[in-house]
Amino acid sequence: MIRLRYKKKKPAWVLDGEGGTPGTSHRMVNVWTVALLLLGAVTAKEICYEHIGCFSDSEPWAGTAARPLKVLPWSPEKIGTRFLLYTNENPNNFQTLLPSDPSTIEASNFQTNRKTRFIIHGFIDKGEENWLLEMCKNMFAVEEVNCICVDWKKGSQTTYTQAANNVRVVGAQVAQMISMLSTNYSYSPSQVHLIGHSLGAHAAGEAGSRTPGLGRITGLDPVEASFQGTPEEVRLDPSDADFVDVIHTDAAPLIPFLGFGTKQLLGHLDFFPNGGEEMPGCKKNALSQIVDLDGIWEGTRDFVACNHLRSYKYYSSSITSPDGFLGYPCASYNDFQEGNCFPCPPEGCPQMGHYADQFQGKTRAVGQTFFLNTGDSGNFTRWRHRVSVTLAGKRKTSGYFRIALYGSNGNSKQYEIFKGSLQPRANRKHVGWGKQSSGSFKIIPKLVGEGEKIQSPEEDSQNSISATQVMTRMSRIFPPFYQLYC
Repeated sequence: MIRLRYKKKKPAWVLDGEGGTPGTSHRMVNVWTVALLLLGAVTAKEICYEHIGCFSDSEPWAGTAARPLKVLPWSPEKIGTRFLLYTNENPNNFQTLLPSDPSTIEASNFQTNRKTRFIIHGFIDKGEENWLLEMCKNMFAVEEVNCICVDWKKGSQTTYTQAANNVRVVGAQVAQMISMLSTNYSYSPSQVHLIGHSLGAHAAGEAGSRTPGLGRITGLDPVEASFQGTPEEVRLDPSDADFVDVIHTDAAPLIPFLGFGTKQLLGHLDFFPNGGEEMPGCKKNALSQIVDLDGIWEGTRDFVACNHLRSYKYYSSSITSPDGFLGYPCASYNDFQEGNCFPCPPEGCPQMGHYADQFQGKTRAVGQTFFLNTGDSGNFTRWRHRVSVTLAGKRKTSGYFRIALYGSNGNSKQYEIFKGSLQPRANRKHVGWGKQSSGSFKIIPKLVGEGEKIQSPEEDSQNSISATQVMTRMSRIFPPFYQLYC
């Protein structure tokens, strides 16, 4: 049942036969028709849909700086939301669930003794895209889980303003599904995890605001436009679930940098990989021209930035790389790059992505901010290390000092510790990142002085390192110039 309420106004003019000017009848009829259409759109205040309630276009949903246009969400039928269930038993073919029909649960492979993770796509995307199924399959590799892809493509492939309002209905339908599971199968909302990308993150927030006790929401680069700076009931916020974590990958300003994601802190834990604006492998300040984006359809390539898409790729990779996305608490990305926030504090550091909920201090405060680096391709994992170098000897020279890490996952790039005048007993520290996580590695320091290159002895310096702590200190003399600590 749909109920639309709106105010009616008398026209400022009348048609022929009612005092109108002769000869203007046809033109005035057309104007009157358009006016009636506009009147319904502008003055409508509330629309109600069966099972999910009513939706208003009054403040804060419209008529504000962030949302100047009065737009009501479409009906569930017009949006056509579908719930596509994949499980360990049917990893390749989905089973359709209906929030209004509990029998679809009984006829499916849904298991009430497993966690349920919903994946909600964003603007101009769809629920049958490869990236959603790939994320489900990565989950199946590490856990038994109900993975539900929420497809609302009819409501997302429209104007942005309309899609931004349609997420209210999509979120309400997700909440309806969770309520049906709770009512008919005593399935606790605490076992539910909503994962939303772009507009889907705010749809997850809407669902969470309607579902007391929801376990977790993960926002994957929540979109900025129509949501940043709005009240909590409009956007994703930490009160929408027991635990909310957010990954920001495209938080540069929309104008002029075409950043689609928000920089606003929306969760208990907010991660800013690579500073949250420009991701390795994405062309700076340009819409993605990458063809191979896990099957994203051509229309999406034209509208969605590569940086914006990186958030779900990082999350998907984190599922099978449980220690590869360690986030460090830091006041700013510049401080992080300078090595001022390494190593982890005594309470530890959280992993960005799938395992963020294992962090002991995850809900001690809202807006906890973390930084990390990623790779530009592959599984994107990188680990952070610190090296301290102290020069020995009795005379100074000039040149530079570089190191490279060698491990089972490949070799790192060379890092320049310092360059210029090299003084005895001078100490330099460097924090870098590479593909090496833990295990054996060798350090190859190089020194150039007075026109000659001097390399360390051929024997390797062996050590074991961990991504979560400073490397164990060791020393070795390389006469006559330097001593190495790492």
